[in-house]
Amino acid sequence: MSRIVKAALVVAFAATLAVVGLSALAGGPVAPGPSPAAAAATTLLPPAGSVYTGVSSGAVGSFAREVGKHPAVYGEFVTWGQSIHFAFNQAASSHALLMLHIGTGALGHGVITPAQIAHGNGDAYLLTLSRLIASRGQPVYIRLLPEMNNANNPYSAINTDGSSRGADYSPAQFIAAWRRVVTVMRGGKVAAIDAKLAALGQPRLHGIAAAASIARSPIAFVWTPETAGTPNIPSNSAAAYYPGDAYVDWVGTDFYSKFPNFAGLDSFYKEFRAKPFAFGEWAIWGGDNPSFVAQFFAWVNTHKRVQMLVYNQGFTTSGPFSLTADPQSAAAIRGKLAPARYLAFATG
Repeated sequence: MSRIVKAALVVAFAATLAVVGLSALAGGPVAPGPSPAAAAATTLLPPAGSVYTGVSSGAVGSFAREVGKHPAVYGEFVTWGQSIHFAFNQAASSHALLMLHIGTGALGHGVITPAQIAHGNGDAYLLTLSRLIASRGQPVYIRLLPEMNNANNPYSAINTDGSSRGADYSPAQFIAAWRRVVTVMRGGKVAAIDAKLAALGQPRLHGIAAAASIARSPIAFVWTPETAGTPNIPSNSAAAYYPGDAYVDWVGTDFYSKFPNFAGLDSFYKEFRAKPFAFGEWAIWGGDNPSFVAQFFAWVNTHKRVQMLVYNQGFTTSGPFSLTADPQSAAAIRGKLAPARYLAFATG
């Protein structure tokens, strides 16, 4: 799905934060994250049987009024290298955990390539981001380079005509870039991180001494390709970009009412079955469609690994994903989110 208009769903957390994740209670403020020793192992999961619900971008309050539930995770679309204090501030003021959808800019204007990330050219940004997350002391979901098999994104390996975008954008370089980001952001002694990077065939971490340490903050990495690539050719499949189980905490995808490919969704869900499942973006698109809402939640409720839904409402009430113009869909979503298992607030 094109990421021209951006927003995501807020997710609800609760109860005790432990090595295996977050357990949730409905209601209450966001509490501090886990200890540094626990951070690398956490996937920030909800309690068994629960689903985090939320929204990206735009006004959290208006979304909550439309769907009748406060979003516990606030998502923001940001660009690599961008100052993003605003995203942390918005999540905090909304009493929500933060999801960062990190891209590299617009098609044709990407600020960094996958190969450059893998070679360490983006290390300064990773160190800055790590320090920012540590200073806030709250769990963060990082949806890194989402929809990487969508040719409309500047980090995709394939052009819209099916041709290769070049060696710096290959799936192999995407995987290398993803693994470097995860290895660095999970933190620890820099000497140990350098050893892990060397084992991946990558250069040591730039801009920091080997004797230093990087904070081990509670971060979960969410891998979300399209179920079928754009273009839909074998070399642009989701599997071609998979970094490996050791580097992915959640698997998921994006799903819009304009393209209700439930058969493809079923196949994707079965293909990547080792991880909790997230909808990094979902929305009504192309007209009021309460029947899609019913079908979507029927799918969610029968696929038990689904533990996160992030609604993409866009930045303005006049955008294509805003529920303002879709009152029947908004009412349908309100009814589907009413059960207690769809969590409204995060605590730890």
